[in-house]
Amino acid sequence: MFERFTGEARRVVVLAQEIARTRRAGRIGTEHLLLGVLRTPGTPGEELLAAAGIDARTVIEELDRADGAPGRDADALAILGIDLDAVRSAVEAGFGPGALDRPRRRGWRAGHIPFERSSKKALELALREAIRLGDRSIGTEHVLLGLLHPDTAASQLLDRCGTTLYGTRRAVERRRPRRAG
Repeated sequence: MFERFTGEARRVVVLAQEIARTRRAGRIGTEHLLLGVLRTPGTPGEELLAAAGIDARTVIEELDRADGAPGRDADALAILGIDLDAVRSAVEAGFGPGALDRPRRRGWRAGHIPFERSSKKALELALREAIRLGDRSIGTEHVLLGLLHPDTAASQLLDRCGTTLYGTRRAVERRRPRRAG
């Protein structure tokens, strides 16, 4: 199937793996693929998201909120009288600068990160969307459409931002050149 991906769509998959690794995820999720689309500027998928007012910062903020963002943890600890900056300073005094920023060995992968089942399904659905549109290759717009199918982290996040599968399908179809009948 990957032989049908455009160079930009392949780049999305590579970026998704890098993003998952950076976020220390054990698997590549649909949210990582979504960030991959957003980090391929000038592509149809990224342009559709930009037109809907969705950017990488918005998605990262949503993911951080869902994961329990560090800022919210600091606020909660401050209520209990714990100064997170003071704790960080004490740890760094004992273990060296950046001690809390070093990757943890357990559960963190330096090599290949597998795809979640939902991510594999989203990529299969991208192929189906390309076929439905009569396209020979799978582009970033098809990956976006695959991510918008229900019950994935990406589709739920995009739904909260007001982006739907059907609305995006219409937008993709409007962007296409008219075929001579």
